[in-house]
Amino acid sequence: MSSASPTSGTSPVRRLSLAGVLRLRRPSEIWFKPALSSVAAVAPPNLLLLALGRLDLAMYTMAGSLCALYAHNRPYAARARTLAWVVLGMIGGLAVALVTASLTRDAVVLVTVGALLAAVQKALCDATRVGPPGNVVLTFISSAALFVPQSLGQIPGHLALAAAAGVWAWLVGMAPAPIRPHGPERRATAQALNAAAAYAAAHGTGADEDHAPARAAGYAAVQAAWQTLLALPATGARATTRQALERLVVRAEVALAAPADTDPERLRAWAHALRGAGRIPRTGDAPADTDELLGADAELAARPAPLWRRLGPLAPIAARTALGCALAGYASLALGIGRPYWALVTAAALYQANLTLTWSRAVQRVVGNLAGVLLFAAIAPLAHLGQALLVLCCLALNFGAEALITRNYWLGSVCVTPMALLVTEFAGYQATGDLMTERAVDTVVGALVGFLAAVVVTNRRAGNRVEQAVTAADRARERAARLLAEPAPAPGALEAARRGLAVALTDLRATADGAAGEWWGRALPQERVVLAERSGHRTLAEAVRRQAVRPDRGAGTRTEDVRP
Repeated sequence: MSSASPTSGTSPVRRLSLAGVLRLRRPSEIWFKPALSSVAAVAPPNLLLLALGRLDLAMYTMAGSLCALYAHNRPYAARARTLAWVVLGMIGGLAVALVTASLTRDAVVLVTVGALLAAVQKALCDATRVGPPGNVVLTFISSAALFVPQSLGQIPGHLALAAAAGVWAWLVGMAPAPIRPHGPERRATAQALNAAAAYAAAHGTGADEDHAPARAAGYAAVQAAWQTLLALPATGARATTRQALERLVVRAEVALAAPADTDPERLRAWAHALRGAGRIPRTGDAPADTDELLGADAELAARPAPLWRRLGPLAPIAARTALGCALAGYASLALGIGRPYWALVTAAALYQANLTLTWSRAVQRVVGNLAGVLLFAAIAPLAHLGQALLVLCCLALNFGAEALITRNYWLGSVCVTPMALLVTEFAGYQATGDLMTERAVDTVVGALVGFLAAVVVTNRRAGNRVEQAVTAADRARERAARLLAEPAPAPGALEAARRGLAVALTDLRATADGAAGEWWGRALPQERVVLAERSGHRTLAEAVRRQAVRPDRGAGTRTEDVRP
């Protein structure tokens, strides 16, 4: 255990910066997949409703269709389960909203229910790590449905439309499986190799602290790859693919632990070979992978924490969401805006892991929405020429939103905003100026009130979680150090301990980064964090060197090169 006293290198009040908030990133490698899936899932139901002259029902089919945006990074077996749960969650939230709308037209009650639904959706999406677009799409649908007049007799039919579209979205999401069944896990492994190569290439060009972000990114990519492989079957034909990919992820881990002994170009070459559908590259050291894969099996056999334990740390963010969404909706009502759910959804979209990230999202949301309102003014005359053009414009904006949002959230919002405005006109054209004014006002109100709620609801548990993460990292390091001191540890024990230490260090860095972005928190144990990371990474390097010099089980005394 580190004996450093818990001191802080940061002020309890952090400065909120605009630097880099609107900077564009490189697009996601699979940006076109969610974009095409979204169009493929939305187009048939909308075109069918257009042919039937019932575009007013499009909100219910879109509830199911938008589920196709989820789970694109998951292996197909896991994707099937995740999409099914997303569809069920979407229909559940829609059902609560429709029943509430049929029982009362009191706007305050509707906003309150919408805020509570948003908090539940936020907590569940974060706890289950469902991935982008997270709770925002669920909240958008349920909040909008609250303000659509309903009768109890209409609800079964509307839910049936959503369920049918949800089934279609599930089929769209699973459609690539027969063509490239191992695509998601190959991509995740390639990302881990590239991240490890980036750290290895940068290592030695400056102080070690300068490369901490690259190292943290590398370990995060490796952990994401392991979680992807965890979803694959342990037996059968797919198990062979999993084992081959495991060996490559192990090489990425080795590179992160011993960057000086790593050839980055070789890692990149392996990553490039995984992009296609060809054979998975071999590491060339399969006999020495026995202990490594035993360690992998130990990690993959570990079960995640129960859902209730994962929900506990999310209580402050859930409280922020409930309070911020409710206050944003009430403020919109007080201003006489006819669609308070726009302000509610704006607030719901802000809340991230900490206050600093929430501030960044608020800026991005306001900039993107206001630019989107201007885009709507340019598109509306064309869309109003006919309902067919209205549907086609929505589909084009749907594609643009998913294609651009990985560059930066605000850029995707430029397309999302006019699309949402056009959807409100499926039941009938409305005054463009009024829609623009209401959306702009609700955006500013939702962002301002939502962010103020985040300031008021502090996350005082963040410091405690940093202490716990430091303790976990110290224990994992001590376990690995004890095994290193043994002349012949049990098969797989050292590798499992090394990977456990890597997980603990990844969690420590993520927890420390999250806590550092909070306001009004108690002083963080920065010295302990730094010492735990330094000693932990030294132990990781020692474990790599120890396993680099070990007898080949089949050849007696052959020494294996550590170079990945």
